[in-house]
Amino acid sequence: MTTRPAPRLLISAAHKSSGKTTVTVGLAAALAARGLTVQPFKKGPDYIDPLWLGAASGRACRNLDFHTQPPALIRETFERDSRGADISLIEGNKGLYDGVDLEGANSSAMLAQWLEAPVVLVVDCQGMTRGIAPLLIGYQAFDPTLKIAGVILNKVSGPRHEKKLRDVVAHYTRIPVLGAVHRGPDMEIMERHLGLVPANEAEAAAAAIARLAGAVSAQVDLDALVALADAAPPVEVIERAVPARPTASLRIGIAKDAAFGFYYRDDLEALEAAGAELAPFDALRDPHLPPGLDGLFIGGGFPETQGEALEANASLRAEIRDKGLAGLPIYAECGGLMYLSRAIVWKGERRAMVGLIPADAVMHKAPQGRGYVRLRETAAFPWPRLEDGPGVLPAHEFHHSRLENMEGSPRFAYQVIRGTGIAEKQDGLIIANTLATYAHMRSVGANPWAPRFVAFVRAIKNGRPIKTDARSKRGSIDVF
Repeated sequence: MTTRPAPRLLISAAHKSSGKTTVTVGLAAALAARGLTVQPFKKGPDYIDPLWLGAASGRACRNLDFHTQPPALIRETFERDSRGADISLIEGNKGLYDGVDLEGANSSAMLAQWLEAPVVLVVDCQGMTRGIAPLLIGYQAFDPTLKIAGVILNKVSGPRHEKKLRDVVAHYTRIPVLGAVHRGPDMEIMERHLGLVPANEAEAAAAAIARLAGAVSAQVDLDALVALADAAPPVEVIERAVPARPTASLRIGIAKDAAFGFYYRDDLEALEAAGAELAPFDALRDPHLPPGLDGLFIGGGFPETQGEALEANASLRAEIRDKGLAGLPIYAECGGLMYLSRAIVWKGERRAMVGLIPADAVMHKAPQGRGYVRLRETAAFPWPRLEDGPGVLPAHEFHHSRLENMEGSPRFAYQVIRGTGIAEKQDGLIIANTLATYAHMRSVGANPWAPRFVAFVRAIKNGRPIKTDARSKRGSIDVF
């Protein structure tokens, strides 16, 4: 075991919607523009913020999530992916102390403790002057062991407002003010029903990131920020042998476009490590799937916003439907499930989709399922077990659509222990060799879905029957 420097900061806030993400994206881009190698991390299950953070820093953002990763794996992920970085920025979620656990075991504060990361608090200062002092004092006193190393005043209304805030913080606290970011169009990113518009969909993403970087550079003391990160204690490094990656023996298509962009980098790497070559395609523009596919992965996203283009690409829709009915292994999550349905209904418009799932994906104003999910596989689950196989699977869901007008007698792969799923505490529709679910999986910890899917694809390709385990009634075959 050795130690190495790992300059790092956790960027958090007193509450959600404080502008924390836009500030963090601006910081990542501003520091990268200085020539620093910036490694972004995001706490919790999130796709949209990591897309922006990855685009701003030029390095893939990694998620750190207590629901899908035990603390030791969180630490290992951070240690591995922060190597080679001049500074790591960890964006928290919600407020610093918020979480579903009464004792705060899954809060951003706990993540900062686990990673020994100094905390920079982004405070929404709209309508606030002297009140910022008890807020900061209270946040310090609530957990004296947590190092709140600095504060960034956000959504400041002007120079007079900024001066009052700085004077109050200096008079009542010992927390350094690292900057004051004023309200204005340069600090805005388009939002809609699930939060920020994803960077893979926003045509002006690069220009928006440049605006954020310019505003942050002009209003935040980046030198002071870097100095705080440099003061973080070294991390212990456990040298681990990197397993050799097998030669790709399977070709799996993956939808990557403005409609489908919700993928964890860990999952894509796990698919490749299991022997899959990933072949991207654009569901909006490509008339056909990539040639020679053994399987298909369609992740989440916003197919409802791209309904017209998806519907217009009739040749690709027909090809996916025909191949799915013929037995091509397909795995689809949330937006991918919606795309495989008969139609997406949103804002009074009905757009024809693939039609592999005999139901309509109907959008609603209120979320139909959101938050952490726990699933138990049913006897119908089609993928093979690996070793002893998982028990209860951790996942997450966030969808405004619901499958309606379903025909036939559907088979489900999961019993929903916690969460909503598709219907009646069930999730994971099984049609031929397709598994489509509202749950978002992550191939880490207790849920190694990626190698299991690859093993299933390989078994179908080789024409091998999947053996049945008498105890669990789930398939069991070797990985390679």
